[in-house]
Amino acid sequence: MDEQEPLVEIHVRPNGSLKVYGPVRVLDVDGNPYELERRRKPDERGVRIKLCRCGHSNTMPFCDESHTQVGFASEPRVADEA
Repeated sequence: MDEQEPLVEIHVRPNGSLKVYGPVRVLDVDGNPYELERRRKPDERGVRIKLCRCGHSNTMPFCDESHTQVGFASEPRVADEA
C-alpha cells in the first residue's frame, strides 16, 4: 500500500452500526454515489459515517439508530487462528 494513501477502517460496533472512517464512496444499486458530506460526523477516532446493520433504518443504507428500538443483537468477533 502506498504510504500516502489514506487508510479506510470499518469498525463493527456491538449491537449497532458499522462506523466507516476514511475516504470512501457509498454507491446505490445503480452505481450512483450518495452525498456523504452531511453524514460525516467527528468522533473520538476521527470523521466517520455510519452504515446500518439491523435493516430497520429509515435512512438506508445509513444508520438512524433504529437498532436501539428493535433490540438488534450482534457482536461478531474475528475467530482465533489455530
